[in-house]
Amino acid sequence: MKQLKHILSLLLLAVVVSSCHTDVIVHDDYVNTTPPPLSVNQLLNAYELWYVDINETVGYGETPFLQMAFTISFRNGVLYANNNLVGIRSQGNGFGIPIGDYNAYNMVLDVDHDIDGLDTFDVYQIDHNTIELYNPYNDTSYFLNGSQRSTFDYDYVFYDNIHYFLQEYEAWEKTYTSNYGALNAFDDENFLQFLGGGNDATFRSSQDIVGTAPYALYWDYIGNYGVGDVVGNMYLKTLTLDYDYFDNEFFELDVRNDQTIELFHADSGTLYRFKGRGYIEYLKEGTTIDKSKSSGEKKRKQRTDKKENSRTNSRVL
Repeated sequence: MKQLKHILSLLLLAVVVSSCHTDVIVHDDYVNTTPPPLSVNQLLNAYELWYVDINETVGYGETPFLQMAFTISFRNGVLYANNNLVGIRSQGNGFGIPIGDYNAYNMVLDVDHDIDGLDTFDVYQIDHNTIELYNPYNDTSYFLNGSQRSTFDYDYVFYDNIHYFLQEYEAWEKTYTSNYGALNAFDDENFLQFLGGGNDATFRSSQDIVGTAPYALYWDYIGNYGVGDVVGNMYLKTLTLDYDYFDNEFFELDVRNDQTIELFHADSGTLYRFKGRGYIEYLKEGTTIDKSKSSGEKKRKQRTDKKENSRTNSRVL
C-alpha cells in the first residue's frame, strides 16, 4: 500500500510539473506572436494623404519639394503632392499631381524628384499617424500627419494657408463694385497681385483698365499685405493693404470659389469682387507664366522659430 501511495504521489507531482511547463510554453507563444513593427512601405501606405506640418520642422535646412507641398502621397512608387490650394480637393482625386518617384526599404525613403533630383530620408514613426522624415544631408526633419481622403480636413488646410491661395494667380482683376458705399481711393484700383514670402508679404496694385492681360499690367504701387483671422469664423479672413500715399486699407476677405474673392471695405461699406487671372500651377521652382513672380517664392514659411536638430544620422553617406 505504501508503495502504491508513493507511485500515486510521483504521478501527481509529474502532472503539476507538466502543467507548470505548459503555462510557460503558452506564455512564450503569446510573446512570440506579437505583431512585428510595420515595414517602411506599410507605414507610408497606411494613410492616403500625409499633411506636411511645416511649423513642426526641426533644423535649419530645407528640402524644396517638402517646403512647397501641403500634402504628399505614396502610390505604388510614384510620389504625389498637393502644391496648390486651388483645386486641392479635386486635383488628382485629392492626391494632387505626380512629382517624382520613390523607393522605400529598411526605414529609408529615397525620392527622385522630377526637378530637384535625388533626396534621401530616414523614416521614423512618431505615433499612430505621425511620421518624421529626416534628411541627413541638410540635418532637417519634417513631420507629416496621416489621414485618409474621406476624413482629411481640406477646408482647414485651405483657410489656414489662405495667403498662399492669393499668390496662385498672376493677378486678381476687379469684376464688381457695389453701388452702395462711400467713394474712396481704392475705387480706382482694378488689379491686385500677391507675391510670396508668407504672411505680411508684398502686394502690387494697378489702375490699368479692366481686361488688360496680366503680363501687360503696369503696377502703380507696391506695399505689404497681411491676412488675419476672424474669431469664431474660420471661413472669413481679414486683409490689410499697406498704402503709403493713403491710409491702410482694411477688408473682410471672403473666398467665393477657387477663382473668386470678395473684399468688403469696412470704412466705406463698399463690396468688391475680384477674379483670378493666370493660374500658376506650382510644379517646380522658378517656372511660372510671369518670370517676375517666381514660384520659388511660393515656398511655405515656417511660423515657429527654427531650432537645431538633435537627430543623429545613423547612416554612412
